[in-house]
Amino acid sequence: MSHHRSTALTPSSAASKKPVEESRTAESDSDEDWAEDDAASLEEHPMPTGWRHRSTWLYLLHLLASLAAIIASFILSADALYSARHPDVLLDCDLNAKVSCSTVAQSWQAEIIKLGNLSFPNAYFGIAAESVFITIAVLGLSRVIFPRWFALCAWLGNLAALLYAYWLLSQSLFVINALCPWCILLMFSTTIQFMALSHATVTVQGLPRHPRKLATYYRLGADLLVDVVWIVAIVAVILAVDGSAIFS
Repeated sequence: MSHHRSTALTPSSAASKKPVEESRTAESDSDEDWAEDDAASLEEHPMPTGWRHRSTWLYLLHLLASLAAIIASFILSADALYSARHPDVLLDCDLNAKVSCSTVAQSWQAEIIKLGNLSFPNAYFGIAAESVFITIAVLGLSRVIFPRWFALCAWLGNLAALLYAYWLLSQSLFVINALCPWCILLMFSTTIQFMALSHATVTVQGLPRHPRKLATYYRLGADLLVDVVWIVAIVAVILAVDGSAIFS
């Protein structure tokens, strides 16, 4: 005797499928709403166009800044080893009492990561971080569109590096009272790196989702003015604090 499985939906099974169908319909409506919002946002605030806003230029600038930063990190790492082996010998970049890599290298700020009796020069972490940023730049030059979480993490990582570089600059100017030329190069490289990556995050990676004010900011070229003022302000602060001693 053969048995035939019934394909008819019972009231309970039909009721259980109804919330799923309603959920899918709600998700579809939500996606359509997002698409409509994106289209309206782009129509009202179009993204900037031109070579200055494309991945080739932005990630090339980011790559060059990252290369300069990693070179400075390698030199600082080598100087840290040399100072440890020859504590009484001045480094090549010790120009005077104010421009002195040795003074900065021997400060506690040069090795803020400590594990017990072990301490690690900041430059070691700079090498690791810049290696990541170089990889991001190469992927960007290959016109890779990152997942949103990755693009956000890359930007936050670069922001952390920038804040750390500025903290070290403030310590050099107002606490250590000495400047390291390679540290200054690393700080400026990180600044340009952050400018380029921020630009690319908006115009290439499309983050945030509705970059209305940011799209206008870059489309009108306001970023050029801000970036120039930013660099000039840093130079002005350095010269105002240590200008006379630097050129003495």
